Amino acid sequence: MEEQRRFMKEAIDLARDNVHGKNGGPFGAVVVKDGQIIGRGINQVTTNNDPTAHAEIVAIREACRALNTYSLEGCEIFSSCEPCPMCLGSIYWAGIEKLYYAATKDDAAKADFRDSHIYEEFALPKDKRRIPTIQLMHKEAVKVFDDWSSSDHKIPY
Repeated sequence: MEEQRRFMKEAIDLARDNVHGKNGGPFGAVVVKDGQIIGRGINQVTTNNDPTAHAEIVAIREACRALNTYSLEGCEIFSSCEPCPMCLGSIYWAGIEKLYYAATKDDAAKADFRDSHIYEEFALPKDKRRIPTIQLMHKEAVKVFDDWSSSDHKIPY
């Protein structure tokens, strides 16, 4: 448990340094493989004008570059806060095997970081969501999946 506390401290320190450096939101994350940090991330949403530049996403991108792969199987992620829906989805897509977090999404909400509206939107039928969701050109899009399925150069992920 001492090793996990060390990695979580690193994630929290990244978040604190990000706030004190006036570089972005109060979030930090590290990706760990075999006891070594292979990716670090801080929230860079406002500094990079990138709404996807959450600490977990930045750490996942860095870890993938370090390992030269899209798969982070065998890795763990330590986040200073419970991940939002986008980050949680990315953690699953990356194949990360364990998630540790410190603050909760409720703690983040108290600091005006709220993702509850996203969870609520997911639960609604598409025609009831705030952002209109309209399906177009279904058959043409499915044809691309057929092309992919029969391709000899596809890499399943």
